[in-house]
Amino acid sequence: MRSWLIKLRKEQDLTQQEIAAGAHIDRAYYAQIENGTRNPSMTVASQIASYLHINPSLFYTEHLSEPFEKALVHSPVVIAHCDLNLRYTWMFNPHPDFKMNVVIGKRDDELDINEGTTGLMELKQSVMDDGITRREIIAFPLSEGLIRYDVFAQPLYDQNGHIIGAATVSVELLM
Repeated sequence: MRSWLIKLRKEQDLTQQEIAAGAHIDRAYYAQIENGTRNPSMTVASQIASYLHINPSLFYTEHLSEPFEKALVHSPVVIAHCDLNLRYTWMFNPHPDFKMNVVIGKRDDELDINEGTTGLMELKQSVMDDGITRREIIAFPLSEGLIRYDVFAQPLYDQNGHIIGAATVSVELLM
C-alpha cells in the first residue's frame, strides 16, 4: 500500500479517476499502483508525478539499494528535493519529528515556522535563483532541542538544462 500516495491524493482533493485521467492511464491501473499491487513503469510514474507535482523516484524509494539504505537510515543525514515552489518532491531519512508522507508536497513554512525553516527556504530559493551551489549551517528547534545542520544545497536541472528545483543534503552537527 502506498499510503503516502493516497494521502497526497486526498490532500489535493483529487479522485483516483482524476489522477488517472491526468496521467493518461486507466483508473483501475492507477488503483493498483496506489494499493501497491502493481509498480508503474518509469514512464507512468513520471506521468503521475507530473500531474501531482512530485518526483517520480518516490514510487521506487522502497526499492533503494540495500547498501545505500543501510548506510544512511538512522544516520544524521537527510536528503531532499523540492520543486520551484519549495514544495518537497522527495525526501530520504527525515528527522523523527517529520514523517515523509506528511512532508511530501509541503513547504517548510507549512510544516513549521521558525528561523531554521526560514533560513532553509532562503537557501533553497537562492540556489534556484542563481544556479550556484551553497553550503550553510542552519539551526532548527526540534523535539530534543536546537539541532544544527550543515546543509549543502544545489540546483536540480531537467534534461534541457532548466532549473526545476533544489536538492539538499543536511548533516546533523554534534554540539
